[in-house]
Amino acid sequence: MSRIRRRNGAQLLRGTSVGLRARQLSDVAVLHDELYNDVPTRSRADTRAWRPIPEGSAASPYSPAEPAADAACFSVVRLSDDELAGEALLWGIDSHNRSAHVGLSLLPRLRGVGLGKDAVMVLCHYGFKTLGLHRLQLETLVENAPMIRVATYNGFRREGIRRHAAWVDGDYADELTLGLLASDWAEATT
Repeated sequence: MSRIRRRNGAQLLRGTSVGLRARQLSDVAVLHDELYNDVPTRSRADTRAWRPIPEGSAASPYSPAEPAADAACFSVVRLSDDELAGEALLWGIDSHNRSAHVGLSLLPRLRGVGLGKDAVMVLCHYGFKTLGLHRLQLETLVENAPMIRVATYNGFRREGIRRHAAWVDGDYADELTLGLLASDWAEATT
């Protein structure tokens, strides 16, 4: 599970059905068009207001950047055909408290086929085994049943609801926080 392998010249954190690798320039246009420009979905998945950003702009959230201590951004690829499937990340990495937030966004045509479960599993392995984190957490809208299923499948526990915490499409929405401790994850994966 989650072995680091080289595939097509790139380092790859490997799960069962997906691999996580560094973002490549060739990924940016696809991710920007299919994830960022999907305004209704993006507005539900990001705490920042959507703004028009032209393709190819350095302001695109998918533009490759130098590694940072507080984030690990990956492109998700489907292993069966090396197709770009989306993005996965650990953000808000706090090395003092040994915690981070989990983020995942798959291309619309590749949602609902089990790739999310595997991508989050690989992120957990990376966070706990490689980075030595103690806690991972994920925030999502209470109505985002697919993300909640992915999180609970990977051992995340519901920790609380922040009422009216997200401004979505002209109204407030409740946000669910789910958490996973390294000890719980180790117990579940042995």
